[in-house]
Amino acid sequence: MSHRLADATWPELTGRPLVVVPLGAVEQHGPHLPLATDAVVATAVAESAVPALDGALLAPTLAYGASGEHEGFPGTVSIGTEALSGLLVEYGRSAGRWAGRLLVVNGHGGNLDALRTAVPLLRAEGRDVAWFPCGTPGGDAHAGRTETSLMLHVEPTGVRKARAAAGETAPIGALLPRLRAEGVRGVSPNGVLGDPAGASAEEGAGLLAAMVERLVAAVPAWRVDATGRLLG
Repeated sequence: MSHRLADATWPELTGRPLVVVPLGAVEQHGPHLPLATDAVVATAVAESAVPALDGALLAPTLAYGASGEHEGFPGTVSIGTEALSGLLVEYGRSAGRWAGRLLVVNGHGGNLDALRTAVPLLRAEGRDVAWFPCGTPGGDAHAGRTETSLMLHVEPTGVRKARAAAGETAPIGALLPRLRAEGVRGVSPNGVLGDPAGASAEEGAGLLAAMVERLVAAVPAWRVDATGRLLG
């Protein structure tokens, strides 16, 4: 049987499998990366991990997320934290009728409030749900070298290399008050928080492999914190 939920028929779904759901966003990623970057990366991580997880199924990607901070740019489509929370809760309740576990692989930081609301609620209801971040220690915040390298590896035809340019490079912690007050456009007119200079497909391959390795190692232990995050 295929590892893809969308390809299965209902009689093939036995044994209460683990279902892995990529979660992304449709939002600006500077002048050089496509709007679907977060969904593309989350899908690549989940797709690469699922074959190594015994009996797991890759669900269709949830492409929209909470991206209000990026709404100063054309192309961004945000469903907001409240709607995303509701979507995740209903998704978990429905899938939980036949799936043993549900793991949301998250590619967008703006989705965290929704995940931290929905997943603990589902767990309190007795459903074995968790979320896992597509994070890179030391990576830049948005559309910089980290995401550009990942996209050069995963979907190179989507990268407009000639348009790549640095944006606001101050540490994200220092920018948070302004980001909350002004949105990304008020802080970085080109939408980049970081610098894509030096990005490469080779670096992206290493970054992706590290995320997949962490995910594959974390699932068997299945240690989930109070926010619903799968630790690993």
